[in-house]
This record gives sequence, C-alpha cells and structure tokens, in this order.
Amino acid sequence: MVEPAAVSPAEPPPLSPTPRAIAEHGAPVFAALDLGTNNCRLLVARPAGRGFSVLDSLSRTVCLGEGLEETGRLDPAAMDRAIAALAVCAERLARWHVAGLAAVATEACRRAGNGAEFLARVERETGLSVTIISPREEALLAIESCAPLLARSAADGGRAPVRALLFDIGGGSTELAWLRLDRAGRPNLMGCASIPVGVVTLAERYGHAAGTAAGYAAMRAATAPLLAPFEAVHCIAREIRQGDATGVLLLGTSGTVTTLAAIALALPRYRRSLVDGARLSREAATRALTELSALDPAGLLGHPCIGPDRATFVLPGAAIFAAILETWPAPQLVVADRGLREGLLLRAMRCHGHPRGGSHRLP
Repeated sequence: MVEPAAVSPAEPPPLSPTPRAIAEHGAPVFAALDLGTNNCRLLVARPAGRGFSVLDSLSRTVCLGEGLEETGRLDPAAMDRAIAALAVCAERLARWHVAGLAAVATEACRRAGNGAEFLARVERETGLSVTIISPREEALLAIESCAPLLARSAADGGRAPVRALLFDIGGGSTELAWLRLDRAGRPNLMGCASIPVGVVTLAERYGHAAGTAAGYAAMRAATAPLLAPFEAVHCIAREIRQGDATGVLLLGTSGTVTTLAAIALALPRYRRSLVDGARLSREAATRALTELSALDPAGLLGHPCIGPDRATFVLPGAAIFAAILETWPAPQLVVADRGLREGLLLRAMRCHGHPRGGSHRLP
C-alpha cells in the first residue's frame, strides 16, 4: 500500500472517464499513465486505508526523446516504440473497471516541435488521450506523492527539518522544488524550476564518454552552473551552512537516486520496500557515487541493482545528482521510489471524493 500525500496541488488532473465507471466491491479503480522522455509507465490502483493498493503496473523503456537534443523533433522510430508501449497500456486498462484515467506527457513532448502531432496520433491509434503538463505541474505531482515521506521525517524524533529540496532527475530535464515544512512535515512550495538536463540529454550529448569516469566528471562539471540561478534566488546553501539554526533535507525521486540508494545499502538486488523512504547521510550518498562512477560499462551492465535498461543512463543521472549534492550539501537525503504516477493517482482519488490525509493545500 502506498501512503497519501498531505498536499493538494491547485489544478485537478486531466481525467478521461471510461464507460465502466465503478470497480468490483464498490471501490473505484483509478489509473495513471506517465509518458516521459525515457520511459512509459502505467499504474492502476484503488483507494485503501490512508493510501492506495496497486492492482497493476507496467514500465517500458521507449527512449521517446532519442535524437530530440539534435533535431528538436521526436524521431519516427522513437514514436513507434512509444505507440507500441501505449497500445499495451490500453490493453491492460481494458481489463479494469476504471473510474478515471490521468494520462500525461512530460519533457520530450513539451520540447518537440511535433509533440502535439504525436499525441494526436496516440489518441487515434490507441484511444488514449494524453495531456502535456508543465514543469511546475510535474513538480507539484512529485510533491503530492512524496509528502508522506516528509511527514514521516518530521515524526521520526529529534529536531525536524524546516526546509526540503525535492529533486526529480528525469530523462529530458531535472525538476527542483524548494519547500518550507510545518511542524507536521507538510510542505508549502516556495519555488520550483526545471533544469534542461536529464539522463537522456546527457547520454546523447556525451555519447560513448557518458559511460566513462572522464565523461562522468565532465557531465558533473557542466551541470553545476545550471543550478546556480536557483541557488541565487533561494540561498539554499546558506540555509544548509546555518546548521543547527535551520534543518534542510534533500528529497530525491528518480531511478538514479533509488539506484544509488540500493548501492549505498549494499542490496544484493533492488528491493523497493527497503529503498522507498530510506534515509542516507551525505557521506553514504557520496560513497555510493564514488563506487558507481568507478564502474566500467561491463560493471554497469552486470550490477544487480542497475541492469541493461538503465546502464546507459545511470552515470549521466549520477553526474546530475553529484552536482546537486555539491551545490547543496545537506546532511541527509530521503529517497523516494515514487513520483508522478503516484501523484496523479492520489489527486484523481481526491477529486472523485476519496480524500487522502489532510486538507493542506499548496499555494
């Protein structure tokens, strides 16, 4: 079961009602679909307790953003791969009595000159209506899903953090959200930004070098200046330097961060139950980065917590994370194996009369 968020973004999700509206046992079923730069992900769930129970899920690597960095358009082969994955999603959805579907596309479709044309084709060929969301909306949905981890941090005892920097390293961009926390750990959004680098953009930009130690260092150095404008506005590093005066927490949600957490925890294979909500010290995160960046391509492919689908993208993601940790060296990192899909589901459930947790709302 996944816990609910304690925040409620202002905009309702794009919902596509289906002909069969109510699930068996009187509990409606909801679905969320996230078409990203690298992956196509589907999650089907019903409300349960203070969260939801997952009924079905699917994740396919489609590399929709392949070639986008160079051409500014979605590649025909990439679009075909995404259409094939979305057709499978449509088949899976047809098995359920879905009360509402929230289907969104992110950076690749935002940036591509033919993004809207591609989504029109998606609807024609699969029947799925997919909406492009803004970077701010993407950040709000990540906050929606990750807020329970912040509340849990506040309840763990000791001095609770009063600020949190949430970051989501995606395929085509990296989303940042600077949050102020109340005593219960509920977040208020103070600022957000979308940084135009992700694991796919860096992998394409650096080519073969993206899988080497030298490429890792170059990608890290190139990413750091892109974080400077956000730091200049919010002075997060100063907050961190104040130490006991204020507490700042990093909250990371992405495949990069969860992979690094699995390495830091020395897991023999990836286990979501041990990674989601894990707390790492800055020193532990740095050691994991050092261990990861020392692996050659064969080592990346053979690592049990990485695998062939992520091997190409793990060092670019690690370089982005290293730049974040260098810019904002907070003493602790909370790891979230949850994100946009879970935020979509929680919001959809609330909009359909299934309130999850408190009524705190983001400005």
